[in-house]
Amino acid sequence: MTAWSSDDIARIAATDDLHIAPFRADGVTYGTLTWIWSVVVDGRLFVRAYNGTNSRWYQSAMSQHAGRITAAGSTFEVTFAAADPSLKDQIDAAYRDKYAGSPYLPPMIAGGPQAATVEITPRQAA
Repeated sequence: MTAWSSDDIARIAATDDLHIAPFRADGVTYGTLTWIWSVVVDGRLFVRAYNGTNSRWYQSAMSQHAGRITAAGSTFEVTFAAADPSLKDQIDAAYRDKYAGSPYLPPMIAGGPQAATVEITPRQAA
């Protein structure tokens, strides 16, 4: 697993503009960029699917394990993996901190989205 540079992860953490595009089933074509909430925990980047594991982008991310994101004015080639379940409470806390006051926060820290938590890491160049 490749780690984010401290500069990149700080810029991503400070914004609310992450768009995700896992590869489609062919493993080559990027899906449609979808805006999604993101949080950073201990220098690691996480996202959740609002519609849980039935979300189309989540299913693509879990089957293809790669794609791209745009965030903080940059595009990154990335890998996707299911988040470590032991980090659930820390990820919930990060969502509470970053999105406090939003009417969409309670659903994002509920069971469905929690089950669809994805860690995003930079993809190494081939």
